[in-house]
Amino acid sequence: MSSAPIGVFDSGYGGLTVLKELVAQLPDYDYLYLGDNARAPYGTRSYDTVYQFTLECVQYLFAQGCQLVILACNTASAKALRTIQQQDLPRIDAQRRVLGVIRPSVEAVGALSQHRAVGVLGTTGTVNSQSYVIEIQKLFPDIHVYQQACPMWVPLVENGQYDSRGADYFVEENIQHLLAQNADIDTVILGCTHYPLLIHKIKQFLPEGVNVVSQGQIVAPSLADYLKRHPQMEQNCSKNGKLHFLTTDDAAIFEQHAAIFFGQSVQARKVHVPSVSVFHTSQD
Repeated sequence: MSSAPIGVFDSGYGGLTVLKELVAQLPDYDYLYLGDNARAPYGTRSYDTVYQFTLECVQYLFAQGCQLVILACNTASAKALRTIQQQDLPRIDAQRRVLGVIRPSVEAVGALSQHRAVGVLGTTGTVNSQSYVIEIQKLFPDIHVYQQACPMWVPLVENGQYDSRGADYFVEENIQHLLAQNADIDTVILGCTHYPLLIHKIKQFLPEGVNVVSQGQIVAPSLADYLKRHPQMEQNCSKNGKLHFLTTDDAAIFEQHAAIFFGQSVQARKVHVPSVSVFHTSQD
């Protein structure tokens, strides 16, 4: 297979916080980012809808030549990744790979939590999926997991209010609800890629000494390890240090918001992601 960029997908802008860390830690690789902004948010959509949309975007990135795609989206990782890996990749192309952000985040908490009490802050969709609970129990059955949905955090971030007094109110309220479940929580996973923009407020309202797991900082070294263990895939990833940004919505609007998440200005192109025939649903 010819070399191609690493595909990075998110329903909107949050995945740019993951891409930012990928570029910082693995700068030699090429990356192709796709934000499905026209159909965002995914967090409140059904399993089948998230699966359908995610599969369409993955296949679009495959059509651009990507051999490896990172789902830099918790909702897509929770509701679509397993079905795509197990049922769709064998019929599409068994040599390609799709990875998510939940498993690397889970792997990190084992060494961090001394009290074996871990909190998850996420969207309603991610929390309801129980994906973090399931994955943590698989790897660390002695860890108790406590979740808190934070439905206002993404709107605050996307409307540029992540440093506002209103953000203070909602961040403090949700963290109090989480800690009320168990005061011994010593590690908290930020289960949404938007949340790093709120990290200073999150740390402000968490007790001193609580570990905060931010996904970009976890996913980047995890990807480096994956590529080291899979040299054939590593050879299929082009290395020119180039970045390209695609959106399914207005490019100018994407560029305006993306600069906040990515930390620098970007140039984007609007694309149309065609619907695909789905042979399986996420309920299979």
